[in-house]
Order: sequence, then structure tokens, then C-alpha cells
Amino acid sequence: MTTRHFLTLLDLSPEELKRLIARATELKAIRNRGEIYEPLKNKVMSMIFEKSSTRTRVSFEAGMAQFGGHAMFLSPRDTQLGRGEPISDSARVISSMVDVVMIRTFSHELVTEFAANSHVPVINALTDEYHPCQLLADMQTFLEHRGDIEGKTVAWIGDGNNMCSSYINAARQFNFTLNVACPEGFEPDAELVAANADRVNVMRSCEDAVKGASLVVTDVWASMGQEEEQTIREKAFADYQVNPALMDKADKEAIFMHCLPAHRGEEISEDMLDDPRSVAFDEAENRLHAQKALLEFLLVTCKEEVAEA
Repeated sequence: MTTRHFLTLLDLSPEELKRLIARATELKAIRNRGEIYEPLKNKVMSMIFEKSSTRTRVSFEAGMAQFGGHAMFLSPRDTQLGRGEPISDSARVISSMVDVVMIRTFSHELVTEFAANSHVPVINALTDEYHPCQLLADMQTFLEHRGDIEGKTVAWIGDGNNMCSSYINAARQFNFTLNVACPEGFEPDAELVAANADRVNVMRSCEDAVKGASLVVTDVWASMGQEEEQTIREKAFADYQVNPALMDKADKEAIFMHCLPAHRGEEISEDMLDDPRSVAFDEAENRLHAQKALLEFLLVTCKEEVAEA
């Protein structure tokens, strides 16, 4: 049996992604009704963190507990990953003892190499290149608030970072148009843009990007590991703030998302998260539900489909 991994949104078909998003909303309703549903009883997840996070750890750990399983937290101090032991050896050992591995790290190549040598599913919980788990939550949130995102326009405001790259993949998988507004020198990966030229537009003007947009999204100006660039980036991104006035230029039914944590007064105005168009806190909660759907898909659905084949 071929082990399925989730390293980018492209690892699942558009149909699988749509089913997963719908399932996330079902799982959310199950939890809100107080029903016990434990499809992963006695299953163990290894959570490898080389980058810290609030939402990622809480959502995955809570999700495994609610599913009847256990999540094992491993910090850089707790493993030999990439230090005294090759990634391939670590992958073979760790995956022989657990049922699924989640990795949050810097290098996307590390996650790719780990997955290539793992006996169990590997989930990318963020690398410097992609953040696919966040996009599952974002797509679920849009569906719950505005319906199907297919055919809509999404505006990305700010750095062409890992979140932006995942939004480019999402534009392909969920069939929407993505307008990226960023300052010169901070564009998203050129090859990724070229491969999706039919649906991705890179521009300088925030106002042009949000015109007709049903969803406006942004992220911090300096991501984790770029703190030394903060001053330079503050100057470069001074005109790339999402605020109520910019939202007024989008579609009248547009909503706003941010993966959090947010730097109020920088990429967003002080009042943007409290604007009625902001669904950022619903989006944050949906990390839990979307990732539970992902875990169920990788550990239950995929095995059932293979058994039926």
C-alpha cells in the first residue's frame, strides 16, 4: 500500500480536498453537539517542532485527544533530527513506532526527505515554502461563511511567503482567481506563479488587488526567522496594510482572514480583527476541525479505500 502524505495541497485531488473540507464541518458539528467520536483510539502522532507555534500545537494535540489518540510533542532538544542522525534514519525509526508524523520546520526539503523514508503518513504543519494545513482551515471558513469559493477572486496582500505559495496552490485546487499585491522584491516564487499564470496575478496596488475580491488575506510582514529584517520590511510594506478602508474597495460581501498571530498597526490596522468582516478567529478555530478531517482521511479513509479496491 502506498502511504499518503500531506506536504502541499497538491498531494490531494481537488475532489478529495472538497470532501475533506465538508467533513471538517461535519466533525465540527459532532464536537459542538458533545458527541464522542474516537476513530483514532490507541493511535499515536509524533509532533516534531523546529518552529514554535500556538495554534498548530493546540489544534493537532487537541484533535488527537478528541479522536481518542495521543500526540507526542518533540522539540528540537528532544530529537537528533538533522543533527547527529540523517533525516532518512530518523524517519525510519520514528515512523516504526507511531501512526502519523506532523512536522513544523524551516526546510521543505527536510519534510520531503522524511516523508520519502517514512512508513506512515507525514503532515507538513509549516515550512518556509508552504503552509497547507492553514489553507484547509481557510477554505473551510470561506465555505461556512460564503459558500463555494470556486470562481471567486481572492486578494493576497503582502509578502510572497509560504502562505502566499499555498494560496497559489489553493487557487489551482479550488479553482479561484488570486490577486497578489506585494512590493518589488517580495514576489511569490516565480516558477509557481508561472505554472499558475492562468489564475494568479501579481501586482503592486492593493486597491487593484481587492477590486471584486470575495476574500482578502494577509500575513505578518516578517515571518519567523526574518526578525532581523523587520526594519527593512516595515519600510517596504508600509503601503500594504489591510484596514477597513481597503476592505471597502473589495466586494460588498468580502470577508477578511489572517492566519495569526497578527501584528496590529503593521500588516493590519489596530481595528481590523474586530471589523465585522473579519473571520480570523473562526479561521483559527477551524485549524482544529480541518486537521481532524485530514487525520481521519490519512489514517482511516485511505486505508478503507485500499481495502475496498
